[in-house]
Order: sequence, then C-alpha cells, then structure tokens
Amino acid sequence: MIDQLLEYDTELFLFLNNLGSPTWDNFWLFVTNRFAFIPLYVFLLYLLYKKYGLKALFIFIVMVTLMITFTDQITNVFKRGFERLRPCGVPELADSMRFVVDYCGKYGFFSGHSSNSMAVAVYVGLFLRPYYKNVIFMLLFWSATVAYSRIYVGVHYPLDIFCGLTFGALSGFMFYKITKIAIAKLTSD
Repeated sequence: MIDQLLEYDTELFLFLNNLGSPTWDNFWLFVTNRFAFIPLYVFLLYLLYKKYGLKALFIFIVMVTLMITFTDQITNVFKRGFERLRPCGVPELADSMRFVVDYCGKYGFFSGHSSNSMAVAVYVGLFLRPYYKNVIFMLLFWSATVAYSRIYVGVHYPLDIFCGLTFGALSGFMFYKITKIAIAKLTSD
C-alpha cells in the first residue's frame, strides 16, 4: 500500500512539475526563495503592532522565532528519520522532470518551506482575523503558492508538501494558543 501511494505521489509530482515552462521559471524561483517575502513579514509585524501594541509585538517576535525553529527542527527530524530522497536526487527521474534550481539537498520528507509558511499563515492569520477578516485566506493562498513552488523547481513531492502544510497548520495553531496565554499574562500587568 505504501509503495502504491509513493508511486502515485511520483506520478503526480511529474505531472505538476512538467506543467512548468522557462517563461515562468524566474517567477517560481523568486517565490521559492526564503528571503523573497521579508517585506511581507515586516508588513505583518507592523499590522500586529498596530492592533496589539509594542509589548505584544515583542511577544509575537519571540514566539514566531520559536515557532519557526520548532517547525524547522521537527522537519529535519522527519527528513533524517524517513530518508526519502528528493525527486531531484532520484536518478531514474532525471530525464522526465524539470529541475529548475541549482541545489538539490538529500532528503525531502517533509517540506520545511511548506511547514514554515503555513505555520506563519495560520499563526498571523488567526491573530489578525478579528481586524482583517480576509487576511487569513490571503496568507493561506500565499503559503500554498510557496509550497507549490517546491514541486515546480523539482525538490519536493506532493506528499512532502501536503505533510509539511499539515504540520505547519498544526504548529501555527498550537503557537497561536500559547501566544494568546502569554499575551494575556504579560500584558495584564
């Protein structure tokens, strides 16, 4: 059953990956770059500051740092534990896939880009939802776009993406709950 699932995963990867074209490569390389969205992060921090104040902003910064560290480290535990080669590292796929980036990495289950972006989307989206109703949906779309970019450039299978997004959503929600408690305690003084 697992072998069949992995076979479907590979077929879906090849289908999605081969939808790409050189015309779009630079766009997806930008989306997949971890530093591309720094202006977005700064803007989101500004919105959090505007709605929650300076004391809470400090808590947000600390908690987001802890959340990203947590998702990154757990992602690495899974990658080392499962040792599933990235598609770009599978010689049998080399002739049938598009490899757009100049690095591959060894293991890919599950995607750190997907888990980190989804954790941020859920976390910030839940805090801003009372003030900006649709921002969570925009952030979820952004996270899904970042996740898809990993398939486009050839470094993750769809299952890597799905599991990364799921773990990121759970992590974002967990850190949201923890932060709400911390803000209530630290700002009630």
